[in-house]
Amino acid sequence: MPNNQEPQQTTITLHGVFMDVFSLGILLAGSSGIGKSEIALGLIGRGHRLIADDAVTFELTEKHSLIGSCPEILQDFLEVRGLGILNIRAMYGDSAIKKTMPLQLIVNLIDVDDNIFKESDRLIGIHDQRKIIGTEITEVTIPVGPGRNLSVLIEAAVRSYRLRLTGYNAIEDFTDKQKRYLESMTKSNQDK
Repeated sequence: MPNNQEPQQTTITLHGVFMDVFSLGILLAGSSGIGKSEIALGLIGRGHRLIADDAVTFELTEKHSLIGSCPEILQDFLEVRGLGILNIRAMYGDSAIKKTMPLQLIVNLIDVDDNIFKESDRLIGIHDQRKIIGTEITEVTIPVGPGRNLSVLIEAAVRSYRLRLTGYNAIEDFTDKQKRYLESMTKSNQDK
């Protein structure tokens, strides 16, 4: 390596909650106090597993994937406002915890009043890519507001992401069906 070239960073610690949801590594991201840990608790109650709360360490592998883990001092713990520190392993058992997982999806939580949400296309949603240590990770943004069942929404986001990996795109499917319907209606009106 030439002297003027710095070694590439291979680890990073990010703020968020890292979960195993339907066998996919999901980082719940968003501003402090948005409800990440409370949502994680809801997901754990639905059978998903906690990897790390608050600080998640990601390490870049030779295959350019990011493996997330929890700093040892924080392992098994989840801090939920109003409840304090919870030991998830003691409360839910060993099956509620996972040591490591590749990061596959970021769920960015924003306030429902955020302008990003207000200006987004409701049919398409807010999807993006975030680069972490040179690795592109898909990011979906979900608005947080009163009455929203965020655990269910995150499960739906994960299922939708899995479908996209197979090549299925719901908006394309919907648009195609709508187009065929309108064409059949036009033809039907012309036949009258």
